[in-house]
Amino acid sequence: MTEGQAPAANPQPEVVVDDSAATPSYANFCRVTATPEEVVLDFGLNPQPYATGRQDVKAAQRIVMSYFTVKRLAMVLGASLQQHEKAFGVLELDINRRASATVPPVPPAGPVVHSSPPEVIKLDR
Repeated sequence: MTEGQAPAANPQPEVVVDDSAATPSYANFCRVTATPEEVVLDFGLNPQPYATGRQDVKAAQRIVMSYFTVKRLAMVLGASLQQHEKAFGVLELDINRRASATVPPVPPAGPVVHSSPPEVIKLDR
């Protein structure tokens, strides 16, 4: 630090994530269960998500989080979803309305540029 330079008030920690050993997976199914202390998310692949009757889905990943982490995750996912819908249009969850839509949503002209780096959720806050 040079003379006349004040120390940073609250320096943000730099989080570097090593994802070299991470195994990517896809999930179209998520079951949420909870206890008074934590939330359990089971992710899996449902090969026939619109089938009727009994469907057996094998959970491929289980993530257990505290409610504090769940709240931070919900906030980050909500912000990400808002940014996506602002750029590409509202995501219709009702399959019948989505299938009967006569005019597809038109994304804005030009490339979408994300000015900020990906959000990192610290689990140990």
